[in-house]
Amino acid sequence: MTHTKSKIAAIGLAISVAATLGAAPVAAHAQTGVFNCGAEGKKQEGGAAIGAIVGGLLGSQVSKNERAAGAVVGAGLGAAAGSYLGCKAQTNDQRAQGVYTRDGQRLASYVQPARFERANMRMVASTNVSLRAGPSTSTGKVGSLYRGETFQAAAFANGGQWVLVSRDGVGIGYVHAGYVQPAGGYRNASW
Repeated sequence: MTHTKSKIAAIGLAISVAATLGAAPVAAHAQTGVFNCGAEGKKQEGGAAIGAIVGGLLGSQVSKNERAAGAVVGAGLGAAAGSYLGCKAQTNDQRAQGVYTRDGQRLASYVQPARFERANMRMVASTNVSLRAGPSTSTGKVGSLYRGETFQAAAFANGGQWVLVSRDGVGIGYVHAGYVQPAGGYRNASW
């Protein structure tokens, strides 16, 4: 009877650990869960499924006395590892195509991801200004906007200090918010 209770407790613990590992972010920059990669595609789901199967089989072989618990823990770890590798493959595929998706924004392969606040508005450059690969002056210059040039602002980054410039629905670089303004001026601004 005691052996059965300890086996049930071990299986319950293993399921809890596997669920926690499977649901936790494996790589915060790449994904936000086992089935929520920032890049489009199906490789993450396939990787998680294959990882769960292989991990379950390995786990049951490694834990000789508690095969069921080992299988459950192995499946959880395998799913998390497979999910991570699948998401990396999806992201690499999109970058190879020249565009990838992160947090709902389509970005040119050379543009760094950031934490975005949606903007989707027309803006105009108030002076000549450089476009940057990331929301920082320490990132490389990837283009320019000229005084009076209008553009589509897809999102704000770094608390609204940087604007993601979009062309044909793809983020092509960042410009500091101090050098641009809404295309209609500030009369419609809410602040």
